[in-house]
Amino acid sequence: MNIIITGTTGFVGSNLSKYLEDMENIVEKLSLRNPDWILNKNADVVIHLAGKAHDTANASSEDEYFKINRDLTIQLFDEFLNSEIRDFIYFSSVKATADTLEGDLDENHHSNPQTPYGKSKLEAENYLLSKDLSENKRLFIIRPCMIHGPGNKGNLNLLYKVVEKGIPWPLADFENNRSFLSIDNLNFLIERIVSDQNMASGIYNFADDKALSTNELVKIIANTSGKKERLLKIPQHLISFVAKIGDYLKLPLNSERLKKLTENYIVSNQKIKQALHIDSLPVSAEEGMKKTIESFMKN
Repeated sequence: MNIIITGTTGFVGSNLSKYLEDMENIVEKLSLRNPDWILNKNADVVIHLAGKAHDTANASSEDEYFKINRDLTIQLFDEFLNSEIRDFIYFSSVKATADTLEGDLDENHHSNPQTPYGKSKLEAENYLLSKDLSENKRLFIIRPCMIHGPGNKGNLNLLYKVVEKGIPWPLADFENNRSFLSIDNLNFLIERIVSDQNMASGIYNFADDKALSTNELVKIIANTSGKKERLLKIPQHLISFVAKIGDYLKLPLNSERLKKLTENYIVSNQKIKQALHIDSLPVSAEEGMKKTIESFMKN
């Protein structure tokens, strides 16, 4: 199978490219940074990964998100519509539908993103869904939650450093649960989608089978790295009081950061598993996390 992938220099793109090549597919890497890019219209699949990631430092302009995440996607999709290519797989994000959650997130959730990142992703989704597809074409909009794996840094690496240095985790009194997605499960799902000729177009959440609490993460990190788990249960009302002081004094811990560290964000993966007729993903949430932590130790 001839598969075109954009964004192959990123963490997901580099891993997915290798995985699909190992499965004896021909992978063509397309850089949209080149203003003269040309889509090979005789390929079988386009996987559009290229995009501007969420900037937690809020240093990026809103226009930048929309130019990259929406406008480039529209250009690529229009080229796809005028080609013989069968499948278009667009990597959106769970943040295109919800920044915060009450209950589990499924594909029927009403989308109301609050950030330029989420809004730009949703506008791209809406454009793709507004177009009529010919009978021989399929469109898959993938909404992954937080992706991790060997070689990826991000917030997990920050938590690893806290545990590795023996610093007690001070928010152990909060029992939150969050969904993650290991790169191994992501690769598996994409390969199954492109191989399954009967799967229907649609929006699909990607997440591991089980959500993990931050306390569980601390324990996994400690056990994997041979450190002692240090969970400090300071009463929630005291932590919340300190966070409110942080709002005024510009301390590292403020109300917004506390919410991010302790909120629930559970993503359902039932729809994709039902579509592919599988009961569970090949890598458990704990196994995937352990593999990521082991990579931190090597580095």
